[in-house]
Amino acid sequence: MRPARSTYLKGALCGLAAVAIWTGWSALTRLAVTTGLDAWDVAALLFGIAGVLLAPVVARRGLARDRLGWSGLGVLIAGVGAPYVLVAASGLQFAPARDQGALNPGAMPLFVALLAAWLLGERLSAARAAGLGLILTGALAMAGWHASTASAMRALGDALFLVASFLTACFTVVVRRAQLMPLHATALVSTGSLVVYLPVYLACHGIGIARVPFADVAVQAVFQGVLVTIVSLVLYGRAIALLGASGAAAFGALVPALSALLAIPLLGEWPDAADWLGIALISAGVYLASGAPTASRNLTPPARSRAGRSGPCRRGGRPCP
Repeated sequence: MRPARSTYLKGALCGLAAVAIWTGWSALTRLAVTTGLDAWDVAALLFGIAGVLLAPVVARRGLARDRLGWSGLGVLIAGVGAPYVLVAASGLQFAPARDQGALNPGAMPLFVALLAAWLLGERLSAARAAGLGLILTGALAMAGWHASTASAMRALGDALFLVASFLTACFTVVVRRAQLMPLHATALVSTGSLVVYLPVYLACHGIGIARVPFADVAVQAVFQGVLVTIVSLVLYGRAIALLGASGAAAFGALVPALSALLAIPLLGEWPDAADWLGIALISAGVYLASGAPTASRNLTPPARSRAGRSGPCRRGGRPCP
């Protein structure tokens, strides 16, 4: 079932706002892990800050074990928490940011559609199925065009991006099934990652992050610990609530297209023919797969009123009141 136009618009705005933040994540994280920081440091900044800020939310609302259970809570934390960041950031040490932008969010709608159909019983309309096909084709066009020059290390990075994509898909489906409020889900991820990850980080890395220039750490701390971990997840959780798991996940596929467009004014990097093709296919696919209004839906005649029905109204074999 497609969402109503007003509901779709609200969900689409939340999804687009989350995507705008995710668009910059690949570039800034790639910069971090190839300079003074590593994947472990990035995860520490993400959840060391957000976990402390959102701990009062968990203290007030609890762990939601009645909805999640321990396994669901673990999937929630792994899906976009410290395990996800370690996998995705590690991939950026071996492969360029454009691969992460194309494969991680690009494949997520496909994983979500499969999981949602299996666990939630979500059925894909013909339009959504066509949209997912366009997203897959566009992601392959953007990532696969340069595959002939890929090294074994780059292939390893691409494989890690796909693993990260699957983890995020699991998070999406769990949040939808548990009907969690976006801020509560974000708080559970951030605080859970802080409790589980920070002791491991300190034991393995100590306070090595203190040797990195303060300005570099401050920029990454604000972006990773506030915008990415809190703001984007709250927006994405709201999109899930409004559009459903498959509809919200479709917006993530806009990241490679927006990343390529953003690189024009910032880096002077113009997309090639394969990139432009991928941008067009993914954009069209996201529109369809997210449950957007279509011409066929808009032209559907309104349902007749009961008074105007030709036959008796029956529900379960009995006349309607």
